[in-house]
Amino acid sequence: MQRKLVVLLKGYPRLSETFIAQELLGLERAGFELVLVSMRRPTDKKRHPIHDEIRAPVHYLPEYLHEEPFRVLRSLILACAKPGFFAACKDFIRDLGRDFTRNRVRRFGQAAVLAVEWPDGADWLHVHFIHTPAAVGRYASRMIGIPWSVSAHAKDIWTTKEWELREKLADARWTVTCTQAGFERLRGLSMREEIVHLSYHGLDLDRFPPFEAERPLRDGADASQPISILSVGRAVDKKGFDILLKALSLLPDDLHWCFEHIGGGEELSKLKALAARLGIDDRIRWHGAMAQQEILAYYRSSDIFALACRVTGNGDRDGLPNVLVEASSQKLACVSTSISGIPEMFSNGVNGYLVEPEDPVAFAKMLESAIRDPAGRRAIGIAAEVKVRAEFDHRESIRQLQALFADRPIAVPLNQVPAP
Repeated sequence: MQRKLVVLLKGYPRLSETFIAQELLGLERAGFELVLVSMRRPTDKKRHPIHDEIRAPVHYLPEYLHEEPFRVLRSLILACAKPGFFAACKDFIRDLGRDFTRNRVRRFGQAAVLAVEWPDGADWLHVHFIHTPAAVGRYASRMIGIPWSVSAHAKDIWTTKEWELREKLADARWTVTCTQAGFERLRGLSMREEIVHLSYHGLDLDRFPPFEAERPLRDGADASQPISILSVGRAVDKKGFDILLKALSLLPDDLHWCFEHIGGGEELSKLKALAARLGIDDRIRWHGAMAQQEILAYYRSSDIFALACRVTGNGDRDGLPNVLVEASSQKLACVSTSISGIPEMFSNGVNGYLVEPEDPVAFAKMLESAIRDPAGRRAIGIAAEVKVRAEFDHRESIRQLQALFADRPIAVPLNQVPAP
């Protein structure tokens, strides 16, 4: 049996974080005993089947301290006896002086609960996301003297202040991230470059077996066989769905297409209103959130996958959206933007179609090019699948994590962009 790990998560389970569930299941299969601790309770109405395969118990911290005042007060009192409690207090007071918010106080209270309710036999804390979860993890680790590590992903890397990133990177035993862009940013901020590692999440390819059928070579000329354009993602600003809708509205009148969107999100009503204003709402179907295996059928029945990712005003952005890798695993040609980790997966015109972000005209032209060239589109989809199956198998990431948790050097660190 490998070591017993506590894994701290911002929310669990979440439909939008299948890559985390996949990693948890992979670690269990590798022999680790896991205890999951979540800062928030689930809000999704559906859950992926993979969550039912994970055996680890799940414990929930008080999301807001006032909701469980006696639990929090008891924890703060008992935490005073922990060997590193006053060192954690010192860190907290210094952080509060630079970030005087209720959120900062909440993280310290949650850390005290985690420290006092620490599971017997667990000797390591691993945290997903380097923003607020890592604040809780850092304080709790300091209180009880347990080593901690962190997986940084996308928004958390780019919206957390540099002083906080530097200090968390200094305190964590190691940090792993999933794109070259994120890796370079964190390595540049760390005083110990060697403890920052790049490891792509990849896919559980058993859940995405090869698509053996051949797609029809539709080119949008026949009104009875419109091109099916698919996109999957929460309706949030960084996904660029407003750009995608504008691009769709700019496609020439002689092209026949339909658009399928899968995902929830707070901006869904705004997007539907925008589609109506653009005069394309009759060509769109909004499906809402779906489980991973339901989405697989849409990857296989669609002709093109489109996602117009952007960098938002506060720096938020995707890393390498897993849906692009999933779609590629099914030979589905992808049209996207050249931000963050997306160019690490796709080379324009080789295994994908890339344009600059925030440009609906360029996106429309790229879509049109892909629609009118079905043979080229098929070749690009095939090339994308080859890359996924060669370089994005999640088992490699699990092997790397096994080495890190054992304090062994990674045998084959992915600290560079894989060749196209």
